[in-house]
Amino acid sequence: MVKYNEEFKIKLVTEYLHGNLGYGSLAKKYNMGSQTLIVEWVKAYKSQGIEGLKRKKTKKEYSVQFNLNNPSLIKRWMKEFKEQEVGGLNPKLQGDLLCLRNLINRRKRKR
Repeated sequence: MVKYNEEFKIKLVTEYLHGNLGYGSLAKKYNMGSQTLIVEWVKAYKSQGIEGLKRKKTKKEYSVQFNLNNPSLIKRWMKEFKEQEVGGLNPKLQGDLLCLRNLINRRKRKR
């Protein structure tokens, strides 16, 4: 997905609000695939001003500590990892999906 900087967004919003071009024409003029972003930018500008056009800051640092206080769970994860490597840590199928997988495996073995 293309990211547009704040100056570009302000330019298009201003051009829409003070010019003679509609959303679709502006999208074509600036070779944008869709007018949807321009519509969103104009709405954001009308409700929040220039702040609405700024990129939202995302958290760049994440805690390494998960505070897992479940030794049996960690032991099971370690066992599954040793036996199956990373694939052992994938989410397990439950309920109907598990039954379906077992049925398919049984039919394959019968062949």
